Amino acid sequence: MLNKKDLQILASLRKDGRTRLTKISKKIGVPVSTIFNKIKQNRGVLITKSTILLDFNKLGFNTRAQTIFSVDKRQKKGFIEFLVKHPNVNYLSRINNGYDCMAELIFRNLRELEEFLEELETRYNLKKKEVHYIIEDMKREYFLCDPDKVGML
Repeated sequence: MLNKKDLQILASLRKDGRTRLTKISKKIGVPVSTIFNKIKQNRGVLITKSTILLDFNKLGFNTRAQTIFSVDKRQKKGFIEFLVKHPNVNYLSRINNGYDCMAELIFRNLRELEEFLEELETRYNLKKKEVHYIIEDMKREYFLCDPDKVGML
C-alpha cells in the first residue's frame, strides 16, 4: 500500500517526469535519496513507462478518432494482432458491453483514416463499429498528476 508521500512522488513525476529530484524533495519534504530509491523500486511495477505527450497536429497528424469495434469471434485474435502492430494505433484497450476493443487512431488526414477503416472492413468481419472524431483534447493524462491533491483521492 502506498502512503501519501509515495503518491506525492508519483504525482510529481506524472506532472513532469523531467522535474529534478531535488525540486520534488523540497516540495514534498522527502530526501532525494528516498525519492530515487522509490523510483528505482517502482520501475516496471507501478511505473510502466516514461514518455512525453506530443501535439500531433503540429507534427502534421490532424485527424484523430476514438473507435470501438466488435469483430467476429473467429477473427478477433488476428484483428487485435493487426491493430497492435499498426503504427497509426496510438492505444488499444479491450472493452465490454458488446464490443471487443477501443482504439485511438491517428492519421495525417481524414482520407487516410477512412482508407484504414475500409481496409479493416475488407479484411475482417466487423459486427459493429463506432468512430468518434477527436476535435480537441480538453484534459489528458491528468489523473494523479497534482501532488497537492493526493489527499483528495
